[in-house]
Amino acid sequence: MNNSTVSTYLSIAKFSDFVQLKDYRQPSKKEYVRYVRRFADHLQRDPASATEDDLRRYFLFLRQHKKFGGSAMKLAKCALRSFFREHLKLGLDWSVFEDLRIAPPQSLPLVLAREQVAAVLKAVHEPRLYSILAFIYHTGLRVGEAVRVEVRDLKDTHSEHPRLHVRCGKGGKDRFVPLSVTMVKQLREDWKTHRHPQWLFPGRGINWRERGLSVTQAAARATNHLSVSAVQTTFRLARATAGIPPEATPHTLRHCFATHLLERGTDIRTVQELLGHKDVATKQIYIHVMQKPGIGVKSPLDNI
Repeated sequence: MNNSTVSTYLSIAKFSDFVQLKDYRQPSKKEYVRYVRRFADHLQRDPASATEDDLRRYFLFLRQHKKFGGSAMKLAKCALRSFFREHLKLGLDWSVFEDLRIAPPQSLPLVLAREQVAAVLKAVHEPRLYSILAFIYHTGLRVGEAVRVEVRDLKDTHSEHPRLHVRCGKGGKDRFVPLSVTMVKQLREDWKTHRHPQWLFPGRGINWRERGLSVTQAAARATNHLSVSAVQTTFRLARATAGIPPEATPHTLRHCFATHLLERGTDIRTVQELLGHKDVATKQIYIHVMQKPGIGVKSPLDNI
């Protein structure tokens, strides 16, 4: 290991320790370190030795050659700004971070008709995977939030108004989302098939067949929740079967949740709170894809 490699390793290790002191969510901490490591790989030397011109050329490389979109560019900017300005106390007079402007996306989200959502769900034949996709549409959760739901997060399940406690959502915020009695009944029946003490949607782990476990046994002994990739793969296959536009993803179900509630007359402030967004202005975009007004504040899942 040469001196340059050692220097690079130490710089990234120190930044990793620095990030751990921050009150960021764990996925954000990992991404910050990963983006600095990618910058180091691009430079082929210690990133702490980079100049403002190095950084400017790197941002141009990401945008022009790697074709990074807005969210990826924003993350690269935040990670490297944290590395130089907060961690190293360098680049305080650099203008590159202010020069890099990232416009917010202006495209309308893809929203499926209720019949299309029903077709996608109908194409999923495995109960636990059907349940989590229905659950995402029912609650408007992000996929990462849905897979992490624990049994303890279901509240007032024997009442007429059960709720879901969404813990540490995006931005580290908690919120409550109403559940229908029908959804709770379905989740309860699914849980009885594995009775996992923690996860509502347990994963099966790797090589569970080779270990001679049944589907139920693998889920009951799971050490982690269902993976995001498993949900994405399931949706992709169901989407193809149902003939849904290829742009649709599991996150599309979240857009459908918001739009269908607005179409039924739910006020935008309520939808904002259910989605866990800070700024109500970010939800105005859903108004443009509404098809018709309506009334009621029921889960859109009850209508399909």
